[in-house]
Amino acid sequence: MPVSRTVHAETSYADRGSGPALLLVHGHPFDHTMWQPQIDRFSRAGHRVLAPDLRGYGDSPLGASPGSTDLGVFAEDLIALLDDLGIEECVLAGLSMGGQIAMELVRRHPGRVRGLVLADTFPAAETEDGKRARNAMADRLLREGMRGYADEVLDRMVAPHNTHAAPHVHRMMCATDPVAAAAALRGRAERPDYRETLAALAVPALIVVGREDTYTPVADAEEMHALLPHSTLAVIERAAHLPNLERPEEFDAALDAFLRSLVRTR
Repeated sequence: MPVSRTVHAETSYADRGSGPALLLVHGHPFDHTMWQPQIDRFSRAGHRVLAPDLRGYGDSPLGASPGSTDLGVFAEDLIALLDDLGIEECVLAGLSMGGQIAMELVRRHPGRVRGLVLADTFPAAETEDGKRARNAMADRLLREGMRGYADEVLDRMVAPHNTHAAPHVHRMMCATDPVAAAAALRGRAERPDYRETLAALAVPALIVVGREDTYTPVADAEEMHALLPHSTLAVIERAAHLPNLERPEEFDAALDAFLRSLVRTR
């Protein structure tokens, strides 16, 4: 994979196809291969698909870290990648933590985003209980590594009937550096509330959620849909937290319709 080296970070990324840029931001604790079905499909369908490994995930090094990676750091890494590649504008898609990074990016750099896709994520700031839970999980990952966590959460990440997706998801989780995962958890615990940002968003948005997602249930997606002035909601049946891997045909159909709508509105 190519590597972008900037003053911000060293970022490994997939870069496939040609045409308008589609930037895919993976969740925690995964890597860019979380998006493999979408990389394959949309790079053949008139899009330049970029899928980076976030700082500390996959092949991208964590770099110097004080023990916490703020979502703003991830967002600026993505902007640095776009700048390095000479890309002024993209459709930005993020899932779970990747969705919150996408919200942070559009809060800071709204002019760089042509359309926004938020999958299985939510915009509210962390509660005090949530902060304690994320920091406790960070401590656990540093103490025990990733395997026990991966074993515990697999059936929530991927619905049990989607056995085709489970091995890939489990491998990604187990391969993640626990130091980087812990730093991201601590940074994510301190994220701002993005609801005001979404309410003011001027570009079209697509909200996607798995019907069986217990991390970010359909009600969260419906609330985002109500907040966003120009949004479409797609609920993927028989999918949990990773509908793009569990039900790629259905997920891709929703994303394809959204991308086509952006072409019509230019």
